[in-house]
Amino acid sequence: MPVYVIIIIVLAALIVSGGVFSYFYCMNIAKKVYFDTLVRTSPEKWGRCCSDTTNEEQVRMWDAGLAWSKENREHMTEVEMENEGFHLFGEYYDFGYDRAVIIIPGRCESLMYSYYFAPAYQKAGCNVLVIDIRSHGRSSGTYDYVGVGENRDIIKWAGMLHDEFGNKKVILHGICMGAGTGILALLDESCPDYIAAQVSEGGYISFYESYRQHMIYEHHPVFPVLPMVMHLLKKHTGTDERKIRPIDLIGKVKVPYLFLCSKKDPFSLPEKSRQLFAICGSEEKEIIWFEEGNHSHIRIADEEAFDSAICGFINRHL
Repeated sequence: MPVYVIIIIVLAALIVSGGVFSYFYCMNIAKKVYFDTLVRTSPEKWGRCCSDTTNEEQVRMWDAGLAWSKENREHMTEVEMENEGFHLFGEYYDFGYDRAVIIIPGRCESLMYSYYFAPAYQKAGCNVLVIDIRSHGRSSGTYDYVGVGENRDIIKWAGMLHDEFGNKKVILHGICMGAGTGILALLDESCPDYIAAQVSEGGYISFYESYRQHMIYEHHPVFPVLPMVMHLLKKHTGTDERKIRPIDLIGKVKVPYLFLCSKKDPFSLPEKSRQLFAICGSEEKEIIWFEEGNHSHIRIADEEAFDSAICGFINRHL
């Protein structure tokens, strides 16, 4: 056998073995990232506790939210339901109004995180439902489905607010992933007319893009790990994030829609928020910019302006 053929065979073997090694090495990283961020690996994970006690703003939001809940305990009813095999929990605060908001938290957060956003809606004349989404808080589940399935839970929660508690209109307030979940709920064929508006804070053009920004921020290798994480998401939950991209769906939304955006959001980048606003199909859409505010932390940067934005939007459109 000629020497050059032997050399080619050796080089090919090295390339193949290197490729195989790289694949399994990266897949191990992807599995760790996936199970760390999108799988509830213990009952304590994503529980009813502050998700980041090292973040001073997060702790302040948590404490303020707990204080609001304590002050309004007399108005609270614990609620629960079954949907698609999941046992789901929430708390309903009835202030005597005929409309209510469902606050949909983002990844890693329980209903207790949502307390902090409730005062804006109380001021706007809304009852408040805070919920533990699937696999969070007291609700059952193992995986984060990134909005698929959770959107149908939202529709069922809205049905409870309407049928059992007498609310004529329901508003969705989605935070980060919660905003994407809200869009999926609005576009579901079973979505009732009384789900009348959505407020989006930190919404993203796609889960892939938002997750990519998180990986960059946390110094994880993006390629090929990120596509592998999306593969694991589909493998374990059936969710194909390419089919639920808000940038592809929001053009079909027709209800009044408010975008709350920070110019300093490191994950939901301002240029992406502008794209979503431009494509949104609602004839009653608004976007309000805040100079300060980390991702999902706009209200803590300016509570008065945040609450006023929501009150004004609800009064104008509902």
